[in-house]
Amino acid sequence: MSQSEDPYQSPLNMFAEQAAAQERGDFIAKTYLHLAGAVGLFIVLESLWLSIPGVDRLVQLMIGGRFSWLVVLGLFIAVSYIADNWARSAINPATQYMGLGLYVLAQSVIFVPLLYIAQATAPGVILQAAVTTLVLFTVLTAIVMFTRKDFSFLRTILMFGGFAAFGLIVVAILFQFALGPVFIYAMIALACGYILYDTSNILHHYRIGQHVAAALALFASVALLFWYIVQLFLSRRN
Repeated sequence: MSQSEDPYQSPLNMFAEQAAAQERGDFIAKTYLHLAGAVGLFIVLESLWLSIPGVDRLVQLMIGGRFSWLVVLGLFIAVSYIADNWARSAINPATQYMGLGLYVLAQSVIFVPLLYIAQATAPGVILQAAVTTLVLFTVLTAIVMFTRKDFSFLRTILMFGGFAAFGLIVVAILFQFALGPVFIYAMIALACGYILYDTSNILHHYRIGQHVAAALALFASVALLFWYIVQLFLSRRN
């Protein structure tokens, strides 16, 4: 088989950093267009959830019981795992989009209690947090794009930090204590690390054609950052 017939030489199977400039540019553009689409869909869904009659009862159901939020988190993790696998499908583009859509839907649901409380107790906080998230995301993206640095070395640190954070959240739920502002700042730093890591993966480690999976990873990191910036602003108001 000649090189031109080798499926592994297909642009769709090449890493972004190995591809021609035009193909790499198209991949990056598609990734951020899909990220923008995911954010737009999240905003629409969140607006719908927060405007439906009886949303207060949904919030009470999600966080009212001692173990309610733990159940919600467990379901969210399970759905996120499925969605990520679908988004990484190399066979069916429709499955990739189903994965991204499912993940955005799951994020919109899990955000309902936090944004409901923010909307009811601190008007203006959601917009302030959104603008702050956008500014931080833009700065972090610019750092990676201009330096072209590979931040894949952060993987172990981020994994350890993520597991440790989840463990603390579970313990806090079980024993009913607040984690405090130090934890919030640490989670903001963790989310910023994920954005650096995911953005550098787009330049170096994703394959051409994996723009849906790349957009999902970035959206997850942006959502994490937004979540804790909202919490930070709420804690300062209180």
